[in-house]
Amino acid sequence: MAEDQVFAALASPVRRRVLELLLERSPRPVTELAAGFAMARPSFSEHLRVLREAGLVSERRDGRQRLYRLEVQALEEVQDWLHPFERFWRERLAQLGDVLDDLDTEGS
Repeated sequence: MAEDQVFAALASPVRRRVLELLLERSPRPVTELAAGFAMARPSFSEHLRVLREAGLVSERRDGRQRLYRLEVQALEEVQDWLHPFERFWRERLAQLGDVLDDLDTEGS
């Protein structure tokens, strides 16, 4: 996975919303996904292409329909990359909590 492609794909609110829709129910036909967006079909197809190339969704044909499915592996790899930052902020917030507790104790 190229993290750069995943982050670029996630930068778009349209693509994040597509992922949310697929999180609710996957797979979904492209026509159902596109119905929630006020944009031309070629523009929506471009968003789906970016998601596919980033490994966030997969596509399969079922008769005349194209079904899209959420692929979580790319998101898990991003989560692994973000984990050290989460730990950093958790430690910082714990330190802030300690300072606030000390201030509350001193003020009482």
